[in-house]
Amino acid sequence: MSESLSKYIAAALLVFMLLVAFYSMLSDTAIMDEVAHLPAGYSYVTQQDMRLNPEHPPLIKDLAGLAVLAFSKISGQQINFPSNIKAWTQDINGQWDFGFDFLYKEGNPASIMLFVGRLPTLLILMILGIFIFRWTKELWGKQAALLALFLFSFSPTFIAHGRFVTTDVTAAAGFFIATFYFVRWIKNPKLWNFICATIFFGVAQLTKFSLFLLVPFFIFLTAVWIAIKIINQKQKQKTVVKSPFLNTQEQKPKFVFAAKIIAKNLCGIIFIFLLGYAFVVTPVYYFHVKNYPPQKQLQDIKFIMSSYAGGQDQQPLASCTKLSRITRCPAEIAIWTANKSTPIRALGQYMFGLLMVFQRAAGGNTTYFLGQVSAAGWSYYFPLIYFLKEPLTLHILTMAAIIIFFYFLFKKRQVEKLGQAPEASLGRLTKLSLWLTRNFESFAMFSFIALYWIMSVRSTLNIGVRHVLPTFPFIYALVSSQIISWARIKDTAKKVYPYLKYGLLGALIAWQTVSVLLVFPSFLAYFNESVGGTKNGYKYAVDSNLDWGQDLARLNMWLEQNNIKKIYVEYFGGTDAQYVLGDKFQPWQGNRNSSELKSGDWLAVSATFLQGGRGKPALGYKDPTGYYDWLNNLQPKAVIGYSIFVYQIP
Repeated sequence: MSESLSKYIAAALLVFMLLVAFYSMLSDTAIMDEVAHLPAGYSYVTQQDMRLNPEHPPLIKDLAGLAVLAFSKISGQQINFPSNIKAWTQDINGQWDFGFDFLYKEGNPASIMLFVGRLPTLLILMILGIFIFRWTKELWGKQAALLALFLFSFSPTFIAHGRFVTTDVTAAAGFFIATFYFVRWIKNPKLWNFICATIFFGVAQLTKFSLFLLVPFFIFLTAVWIAIKIINQKQKQKTVVKSPFLNTQEQKPKFVFAAKIIAKNLCGIIFIFLLGYAFVVTPVYYFHVKNYPPQKQLQDIKFIMSSYAGGQDQQPLASCTKLSRITRCPAEIAIWTANKSTPIRALGQYMFGLLMVFQRAAGGNTTYFLGQVSAAGWSYYFPLIYFLKEPLTLHILTMAAIIIFFYFLFKKRQVEKLGQAPEASLGRLTKLSLWLTRNFESFAMFSFIALYWIMSVRSTLNIGVRHVLPTFPFIYALVSSQIISWARIKDTAKKVYPYLKYGLLGALIAWQTVSVLLVFPSFLAYFNESVGGTKNGYKYAVDSNLDWGQDLARLNMWLEQNNIKKIYVEYFGGTDAQYVLGDKFQPWQGNRNSSELKSGDWLAVSATFLQGGRGKPALGYKDPTGYYDWLNNLQPKAVIGYSIFVYQIP
């Protein structure tokens, strides 16, 4: 395959993905998180005040807000900012009330603002695809790069979340691109690589607070690289003929070389962290707190951090002096910074948001999963939801890639036992060091996948496969590398064998293509064939796995097509139901008595509320459940976009 042809195919895959994502989002109403993120972003760029939604860094919200601001300037459409409502002036992080007011009660063009606000996420989706292709191609060639890009371009999860004003796709891009440049720097520590690693580390911290994991991850990679260099140098010294008349690098004492390599790499990574925060994160947060009144910032941080690590009414920095209260110290530092100079307040605001994430993760989230409702989470949630939500082609290729990897490893060991390999006489540690030297990028990718999955499995915040989305690009690259390595093996005794391998791979690719496109435009609700497809997904999981509020406009279209004038609705999402449904809307809540509904009445319930009201309480869950069990005896008249169930009362 020629270089130009591979680029044309890659461009076609990305363009096709963007078109599918673009056209599928046109009829989507605002999902739950967008009602907080989009208005917050507009407030950041117009007010330079970050009192709303501080639990997420500002990058994607800024881009969405700038898109809305640009639209208003170009079109002349006035955007009314509700600066006098209580949610802005008095509430502590009144993001939800402010968001609903800003979008639906101020006369603003909500649908158009949502449309233009989503466009930057599509841009980031394309940038991520370019880097997946680029890095995979550099490491394993054009064919592997195209396979990785196909898995990305036809990922229902990336297509779904690449259309929303949320942090998930941006975080995945941040992890992948920052790791790309960091590994490039650590293997080739030139100035330009250092600058890129620093900039993209800083940018990554502005995407989502989970990107703070890059700090321990990069430290781990640096430690491994230092160990590799020292072990390789030791082996090199063993093979060099020493002479008292030569003063070569190889003859330097071991500890001198070790000290030099340790100092060089540690200084480098420390400066990457310091400069990334100093010249990327701090200036951005400086802009966001410039007009944030210090007393308001202090009030907000103090209130929200009052329960952090069991703290109540602590004096600033008091907890830092007590060993028994050391976990409270970060919250006290954030509080202390709130009314200092603007640069200090900027870093304090960043720290505050990071601590809010730890606080949220510790609190868990009430959700439905496999017939149960729990706020404590399940240890098997993410592995199982990943299996159910991703195409079976990916799982088959992943299993094949693992088998191929161990097959190659076993074959190499057999060659070494026969003494036919150049490294056969080396020790195990030296062999490992040499393998890591040649495959450090693969090791980095696998290490990140392992780290992130361990953190996810331990988390009680079980609200969607999107939370493990950052691992997907690394999985695509590693799986593709092994599959293409296997496909390239030539068997002269069986000339037809290579064609069979590429034919099998082509069949799997075709299967995923059809499987994913058949759910258009409802990519968020995708479930694979192991559970009977998307139509059965609601039985297994809801929330952002299936129902995030995206189908309310489609419900309205169905009501108009069927000439239904009134309908009771319990809606889960980021849209004002009355704003979309108008006079047809009648509010309903699951805890109301079903006898209030008369024969012939219509009822629409979002899957998240429906399954939450039919699930059984998990061990330790005390809140009411079972309030929608009475609907088990009714068949829905329609299921809108797989996420809203419509019933007619008999």
